[in-house]
Amino acid sequence: MHLLTESAHVPVVDPSSADGIFSLMWLVIALPLAGAAVLLLGGRLTDRWGHLLGTATAAGSFVVSLLMFLSLMDRDEGSRQISQHLYQWIHVGDLEVGMDLLYDPLSALFLLLITGVGTLIHVYSIGYMAHDPRRRRFFGYLNLFVAAMLMLVMSENYVGLFLGWEGVGLASYLLIGFWQHKPTAAAAAKKAFVMNRVGDMGMALAIFLFFVTFGTTSFSGISAASSGASEATLNALGLLLLLGACGKSAQVPLQAWLLDAMEGPTPVSALIHAATMVTAGVYLIVRSNFVFELAPAAQTVVVIVATVTLLWGAVLGCAKDDIKKALAGSTMSQIGYMMLAAGLGTPGYAFAIFHLLTHGFFKANMFLGAGSVMHGMNDDVDMRRYGAVRHAMPITFLTFAMGYLAIIGFPGFSGFWSKDKIIEVALTENLLVGLAALLGAGITGFYMTRLMLMTFFTNKRWKEDVHPHESPSVMTVPLIVLAALSVLAGVLLLGDWIVEWLTPVVGHVEHEEPPLPALAITGIVVVVVALGVAAAWFLVARREIALTPPEDVSFATRAARADLYGDAINEGLVVSPGRHLVSGLLTFDRHGADGVFTGGASAVSGIGGQLRKVQNGFVRSYALSLLAGVLIVVLALLAVNLG
Repeated sequence: MHLLTESAHVPVVDPSSADGIFSLMWLVIALPLAGAAVLLLGGRLTDRWGHLLGTATAAGSFVVSLLMFLSLMDRDEGSRQISQHLYQWIHVGDLEVGMDLLYDPLSALFLLLITGVGTLIHVYSIGYMAHDPRRRRFFGYLNLFVAAMLMLVMSENYVGLFLGWEGVGLASYLLIGFWQHKPTAAAAAKKAFVMNRVGDMGMALAIFLFFVTFGTTSFSGISAASSGASEATLNALGLLLLLGACGKSAQVPLQAWLLDAMEGPTPVSALIHAATMVTAGVYLIVRSNFVFELAPAAQTVVVIVATVTLLWGAVLGCAKDDIKKALAGSTMSQIGYMMLAAGLGTPGYAFAIFHLLTHGFFKANMFLGAGSVMHGMNDDVDMRRYGAVRHAMPITFLTFAMGYLAIIGFPGFSGFWSKDKIIEVALTENLLVGLAALLGAGITGFYMTRLMLMTFFTNKRWKEDVHPHESPSVMTVPLIVLAALSVLAGVLLLGDWIVEWLTPVVGHVEHEEPPLPALAITGIVVVVVALGVAAAWFLVARREIALTPPEDVSFATRAARADLYGDAINEGLVVSPGRHLVSGLLTFDRHGADGVFTGGASAVSGIGGQLRKVQNGFVRSYALSLLAGVLIVVLALLAVNLG
């Protein structure tokens, strides 16, 4: 196991106050938030220039983030945590929560990713959404999402983090269902919203337990006191945080919403489901390292969930003909790799963030590339009706190819460096988990090669009215930038830079020697990936691609096409029992609980109703009643005298 050099948990250095460029920390969030306010409240007045304002506010946040990052690099390791107190947010009894921001090596990397990739996606959206009558509203939602995501990663406490957490949930709901005229989009947005609320319950309960246990929700306060809490409490906290992470990062068992969410516009898929929101769970685990390092059971569950998810998503990617859903299955799998590294503890934290960054570049590149293909194919998403697109869309093809080579781990590309390090750590910490990660790499080579072949190679299978063409430069320039990052992002590992950079946040570790030399592990991974690529070549490139799937397929293929029956499992284990439970409770409430309180009143009402029949207002009835009464009295007297 790994050995921490100082203590059993990672201490958080007391942050210094913001000064200089860091005094503008709040502006990083305020710019896109102000943009969202203007675009969503300004109405039709902003229709003509709203998309430019939305892009400018995201770019402004990136500039401030970049300047802060450069200034942070000039500081020594012990002074790279800066806090900014804005105002007292909550003060109820013993609970005090400030609107406090924290800028440190971890949040610095996330700020560059969110604002940098976010700005490129804004630029791309100018062309992609050019003819949408609600484009201004779309950019308002994008700005709202970026502001919420920045709040999530910049907050100095869990309550502020939860504010951003819920904000990205709201914004993702609005963006996934943006084309609400499509019933599938509306249903997908609702599904994502509901499933994320399940995870959010775990987050909320964890925050309550943090306050009850430590009397604070501040990261630094909890880190300093965590060693005094019981292991059972820390395991409970870890599991609750994991539940929240599973919702946002589409990890098993809360993964079923992700593929359906592809109903939203393609820039949404790139921003939310590739580069930012789905990585929030990874950020939460790494940021909470001071909990997980003292919660071995919770760490083990994180590793199990991540291992299952990375294989689950990879299998889904093999069976999808919808290009965006194939990429979504890939996202689920790659997030599984990140969660796996985070679950392995201090040896894996830095590599989890490293792969998160490289994945943000190459997957955003491929999602936007998929949108470019759709743009040239009359919005068709079915790869069975693509083929040989590379000739008509050379820029899209070349940039997409850079992302493809990065994700499969082709030597020299960014994914080669980041994913290999995760597999190496996994093999060192647990052989079975390492082998599962290695298998996932081979499956990744298969499904990504299948996607490339069906889209850009093989024979043309276009519809007669489709005329593929290259996208305008406003869409291709972001693709070129992201393609370059997909190739070059591996430089973050040079000299173990990213490991040293994150040491103040996640601690320093002395690594154990892997079971094989690092070069041998790299060779094995490359061979496994090559086998996956070769399998795709023989099963896809050398066969005729059917426009309709055959019915006589294996059970495994049917299961993969049905998302491994994720919806059916949720229906059987949660939705249907919940529906019957609610129905039963409603019946009990109406006939049981209500009966206890209304039974007496109903009885009195019934008796009154019967007595009311006697008081009918007819004189003859009263005379008859009087005669009957007299007869009863006479008969009673006679009975007494005769007796």
